[in-house]
Amino acid sequence: MIDVKDLTMTYKSGKGVFDLTFSIPEGEVFGYLGPNGAGKTTTIRQLMGFTNADKGTCTIKGLDCRTQSQEVNKHLGYLPGEIAFFDEMTGKQFLSFLQEMRGIRSNARTQKLIERFDLEVTPRIKRMSKGMKQKLAVIAAFMHDPAVYILDEPSSGLDPLMQHIFVDLIHEEKKRGKTVLMSSHNFEEIERTCDRAGIIREGRLVAVEDINSLKAAQRRVFLITVAGPEDIDHIRAGGLELGKVTNNQVEVVVGSDYDAFIKTLGKCRVQGLDVLPQSLEQVFLKYYGQGVH
Repeated sequence: MIDVKDLTMTYKSGKGVFDLTFSIPEGEVFGYLGPNGAGKTTTIRQLMGFTNADKGTCTIKGLDCRTQSQEVNKHLGYLPGEIAFFDEMTGKQFLSFLQEMRGIRSNARTQKLIERFDLEVTPRIKRMSKGMKQKLAVIAAFMHDPAVYILDEPSSGLDPLMQHIFVDLIHEEKKRGKTVLMSSHNFEEIERTCDRAGIIREGRLVAVEDINSLKAAQRRVFLITVAGPEDIDHIRAGGLELGKVTNNQVEVVVGSDYDAFIKTLGKCRVQGLDVLPQSLEQVFLKYYGQGVH
C-alpha cells in the first residue's frame, strides 16, 4: 500500500533522509520512530508530494506520490506535525469546509468523531487550546474514511484520556483493513498501536522490526518504595539489577526476568511502585548498541 524505495533528499545543511527503503502492506499499522530531527517529517513530506526528492520513489496504492499527488490525496487522511488552521473559522466551519471540499455528502462519521473526542466546535479556532486543536486535526484526518492514514505525532497535545480514545480508534481502523503510517518519538505510543516499527536515526533507517521484538528488547525501570532498610537488603539479595538507592526507595531495572522481580518483591513490604519512563535514546542504545549515535 505504501512503498518507499531508495529515497534521498538532502537539505543545504547536510541533513535530510538517505537511501530509505521500506514498504507497508494493506491493513498494517506501521510506526515510524525516531528522535526529533531524525527525518520523520521529511519522509512524510515526500509521501504527501510536498517536495521533490534528489532520488528514489514513493508510491501509495501504486500511485507516484509526487506526480500523482492529487489522486493519492483522495485516498489519504493526513495529520501534520505542525498544524495550520484558518484561525478565524470555528471548528464547525472548518470541518464543514473540508467536508464540502472532499465532496462528503453525509456528516454522520464526522459527528461521531466530534462526540467521541468531546470536541466543542463552536469557538473560533484561534481561541482553542493546543489539545482542542489537536482533536480537531484528528477529526479532520479521519472524517472522510480514507484507505490510508499518514499521522505525524498524532497524539501530541492530547491528554491521557484522549490518547486512550485515539489508540482505540487506531485499533478499530486496523480491524477495518486501513493502512496507517504513524510517526512518533514516543515509544509507548508506537508500542500500543503498531505491528512493526521502522527506526530512523540521522536520516537513515536503522532497522525495521516487529513491535514484539522491540518490546522484548526494552528494559523497564521500576521505582520501588519499601517500608524499611531490611526490605532494601532483601531486594539487594535478590540478584536484581539495581539503580539508585535513596532512603527507602530503590530503582530496579528489569529486562525479561519478571519472575525473579516479582518473587523478590513478594518478600518485601512494598508501599509504592512506579514505572519510570524510558527514553527513546535508551531504547536505541540497548537494542542497537553503542554504534547508534
